[in-house]
Amino acid sequence: MSMSTEKAEFLREAIALAYANQQAGGRPFGAVVVKDGRIVATGVNEILVTHDPTAHAELVALRAASQVLQSPNLTGCSVYASGHPCPMCMAAMRMSGIKEVVYAYSNEEAEAYGLSTAAIYADLAKPFSEQSMHIQYEPLRPEPYAGLYTEWQQKQK
Repeated sequence: MSMSTEKAEFLREAIALAYANQQAGGRPFGAVVVKDGRIVATGVNEILVTHDPTAHAELVALRAASQVLQSPNLTGCSVYASGHPCPMCMAAMRMSGIKEVVYAYSNEEAEAYGLSTAAIYADLAKPFSEQSMHIQYEPLRPEPYAGLYTEWQQKQK
């Protein structure tokens, strides 16, 4: 299946952003958020500049798009990314309402350069008890905070 010319242009823009970012000393990742056929926001990987491990190109672009569109709901938007989005970025895109993600470089291509997130995807697919991170559920409900979710819901009405 061939990609449309419009989608190819958005993907080229994400790759150009990634290239410019790596030329400037950053990591080789770029992303664009598109709505109604136009780019509303862009982002590049800013981890090395900001020392923020969540400053991935896709998240930077989502944050910018949310500001431009004045909403955390990005339904109707698509994301074009230079590389395979990591699980954190994929989750953020799902939570924001993104329904389409297009990327140019696969995790397999990134593996040789230490840029693949395939191992994280594999670890997350395991039950909590088998994952490399210790994850523990403790249903603590201390007073006066026992109604945390109930009180939030009541304030939404």
